Amino acid sequence: MVEAVKRNEENGARPDAAVDVGIDGAPDLDAAVIVALGCNDKGVWASCREALDAALARFRSEGIDVVARSSWWSSMAWPDPQDPPFLNGVVIVATRHDPHDLMAALGRIEDVFGRQRSVRNAPRTLDLDLIAYGRLSGDLEGLILPHPRAAERRFVMGPIAEIAPDWVHPHGGLAQALAASATVGRDAHPV
Repeated sequence: MVEAVKRNEENGARPDAAVDVGIDGAPDLDAAVIVALGCNDKGVWASCREALDAALARFRSEGIDVVARSSWWSSMAWPDPQDPPFLNGVVIVATRHDPHDLMAALGRIEDVFGRQRSVRNAPRTLDLDLIAYGRLSGDLEGLILPHPRAAERRFVMGPIAEIAPDWVHPHGGLAQALAASATVGRDAHPV
């Protein structure tokens, strides 16, 4: 947490305040905390859409307020298109959690939804990824921000471009341009 606070201070953010993404107005995209959601195993839910909606409803109990949400996007599973298709989306959130505490909260939500971590890229009931935490960049004691593969995934960048087209990836690149050039999940589209 100290490292995240120090980096926030270097970036001009208030260290102990909730990240302000503009609940009452346009989001401050330089401070945006972006979380991606995905599901391709509905588990006990009637559908992946219902599972994702239920996961979002649980965010509040973990101290995470959804400020903006994309539509749900469908895409074939990657890297194995024989797996069930994915439903994905992104949210901009406001939280008092530092990045590590936020990842722990997201992990608790995944656990409640029956997330199993057996084989990499296996079908999952819920996948929550921290894509960006303001302008933080680098290895924060094992947590790499921004998410190291987000910019190449259309099922992440497309939803970001939908709700925040002017968001600039911390390593450069406008959300709209990154969505257009993403190489993974090229079939992703809003549903």
